[in-house]
Parts: sequence; C-alpha cells; structure tokens
Amino acid sequence: MIDDVNLFNTKLQEWEGYYNYDRPHGALTGQTPYERLRQKAQNPLS
Repeated sequence: MIDDVNLFNTKLQEWEGYYNYDRPHGALTGQTPYERLRQKAQNPLS
C-alpha cells in the first residue's frame, strides 16, 4: 500500500504511460492504444 499521495500519483502516471504507449494490446491486434488512436485519426473510416 502506498501512503504517500505524491508517490501514488507518480506511479499512476508511469503506469498510464506504459499502458497507453508501450504495452501491446491483444484486442487491438498488438497495437498500443496510442498507435490505434493515431491510425484512426489518420483514417477515421477504417
């Protein structure tokens, strides 16, 4: 358990960065959420 709110926020931001930018997602055919977002922004009808 993390009692320090600043440490908690830092760790949460690290996890969010990893989750959205580095971790391949099985439901997105191995893309990260960020990669899928960029793909959809470039070609919204795909």
